[in-house]
Amino acid sequence: MNAPAKEWKSYEEQVEILQARGMIIDDEDKAKTLLSRIGYYRLSGYWYPFRAFNADKTGRLDNFVEGTVFSDVVSLYEFDRKLRLLALDAIERIELALQVEIAYLLGKRDPFAHENPLELHGNFLRKGRNGQPSRHEKWLEDYQRLVTRADRKTFVNHNINKYGRLPIWVAIEIFDFGTMSKLFAGMKHKDKLAIESMFGLFTGNDFETWLRGFNFVRNTSAHHGRLWNCNILERANVPRTKINLHQLNNSRPFLYFCLIQSVLKFVCPTSLWGQQFIELINSFPDVRNGAVKIEDMGIVEGWNSWQIWR
Repeated sequence: MNAPAKEWKSYEEQVEILQARGMIIDDEDKAKTLLSRIGYYRLSGYWYPFRAFNADKTGRLDNFVEGTVFSDVVSLYEFDRKLRLLALDAIERIELALQVEIAYLLGKRDPFAHENPLELHGNFLRKGRNGQPSRHEKWLEDYQRLVTRADRKTFVNHNINKYGRLPIWVAIEIFDFGTMSKLFAGMKHKDKLAIESMFGLFTGNDFETWLRGFNFVRNTSAHHGRLWNCNILERANVPRTKINLHQLNNSRPFLYFCLIQSVLKFVCPTSLWGQQFIELINSFPDVRNGAVKIEDMGIVEGWNSWQIWR
């Protein structure tokens, strides 16, 4: 039997619940307004670390740690909102640059290279167990869904009507980041290395894991998820040659902002994105009861002296 759904609560009742659990709310009217704009459930992800641990520290109670203030929770939310916007800005630039390089390299050999097995890596084409579709076949199914979804776009209709399908330099315009990163992973090794070199990277197969991590960060940001201390499920490999980055936890977001910055220094060498990131980190809320700290993001001491942030 499923538990019954929780009862609907007015904004006034939501404020009362928070106060009953020990949260300090200095301005109730402002709190009700913010709850009506942001939402109780979304904000709950930001006040979660302010909740007290149970006796054996295996879970959290509903009550808040002493000194938890509603305005600190909102400040943490605002910090995260700005962080998400910075992430989207950077990843969009990387995405566009990578789109151009993939289309330019593959299109030179075959306008329809993304559909041509001869232009892709054998592992991408290999059938799964018991004859299950290959990764390329699954990719083509996802790609066709994107084509169908974009069929009202003038440039898509023009190319379909004229050529029956989309050349790679057109097709890539309707890719989402995940579709693009999967195609990159399925390219021949020499092609991946050629593209990586355009980004100042010589990581072998590591870059495709970076792209999966970037895609996770992008999706979290685009869907208004909590980013600053989230658990990154698509984890990147970091070469041991990158000594500073190799010490970072690849399940924490900070590593991915470092990787993003290292790519941006080649994609957009005059960009001020790195400085904007440093300024945002320096604005992390000064939480009065210390329930959260910037280190929860995966940041380590001395990070802003590393070469990639200069």
